[in-house]
Amino acid sequence: MSLFKLRSLSYIIIFLFGISLAASGQSQNLPGWKTNTDKAIVELDELKRGGPPKDGIPSIDNPQFISIDEAESWIVDKEPVIAVEYEGSVRAYPLQVMIWHEIVSDRINGDPLLVTFCPLCYSALVFERTVDGEVLEFGVSGFLRHSDLVMFDRKTETLWQQFTGKAIVGDYVGTTLEQVPSQIISFNQFKQNYPKGMVLSKNTGYNRNYGKNPYTGYDDINNTPLFGAGNDDGRLPPMEKVIGVKLDEQQKAYPYSVTREEQVINDTVGDTPLLIIHTDGATSAMDAAQIAESKESGSTGVFKRVLGEKELTFAIEDGNIVDEQTQSVWTITGKAVEGEHKGQQLEAVTFGDYFAFAWLVFWPETELYTNN
Repeated sequence: MSLFKLRSLSYIIIFLFGISLAASGQSQNLPGWKTNTDKAIVELDELKRGGPPKDGIPSIDNPQFISIDEAESWIVDKEPVIAVEYEGSVRAYPLQVMIWHEIVSDRINGDPLLVTFCPLCYSALVFERTVDGEVLEFGVSGFLRHSDLVMFDRKTETLWQQFTGKAIVGDYVGTTLEQVPSQIISFNQFKQNYPKGMVLSKNTGYNRNYGKNPYTGYDDINNTPLFGAGNDDGRLPPMEKVIGVKLDEQQKAYPYSVTREEQVINDTVGDTPLLIIHTDGATSAMDAAQIAESKESGSTGVFKRVLGEKELTFAIEDGNIVDEQTQSVWTITGKAVEGEHKGQQLEAVTFGDYFAFAWLVFWPETELYTNN
């Protein structure tokens, strides 16, 4: 029996209870919801109750932020954070907070953004939350689909798939939220790259064991996903992590078993030359009981490897990310810090780190990168 199953038996019981509720048909009726179920692009019986009810996992609707210096008293350097650089402002959302809330309805420079994290898929995604000119606020529905967080907007209680940003049941069916680039890096890397960045406070108004992982041992390649993937792709172990990119209507996944070895990959998806980075850095949020004591998972980034009209190729030399054209040194956040290109920034691409089962069930036509 896996470490996850041994340490999280009570949690699994809750989830199995949720499955029985779904099987009984309660999820089909959506009792207590005002969702317009006449509009749907998925079968309602695909919705599984995860145990907690609607808002049982409380979203953060009025986030507070503190300085890096203030956050250093409770965040260890190697802990993972979701880094968002948007319109000149930078914020970090520690996974030790996100794992307990999953959704933050935020504003950066006045623009409404939705920061999300689904622990069961390891999917950290950021979206714009303005739809048809109206700002929406989101909550955690308590439903899962393919083990992924199903969100709801508080205006119409439309259900939204976190992994794709699509409305799947309700009035907004046909709408997809616009994704905003983000990346998971260590708190130390955030400090080094964004010394003036702000950090989501753990003063959320809720009493939670921030820093503790309620899914102990889940991040294990030998585990199986809770609720199953819904599609046994077979190309990768379900719980292997991948770097997933969807660009120009094409999808490509880069398995961690390859990216951790290569560290830097020069590739092209569609017509876009890409730089894929996987360096040392952040721990997993889903391994040890204390996130700070977890195994290192690494930090990742995906960028267009073009400056102006010049296409660059990258390599690792003496532990540094360098472009082969000028030997300029670049960071995990796509910024040149030494050499001819110092101060220049590569354009970030929307991507994510995911368990393979999740990426492959939502994007089954994806191409897998290999180093053969």
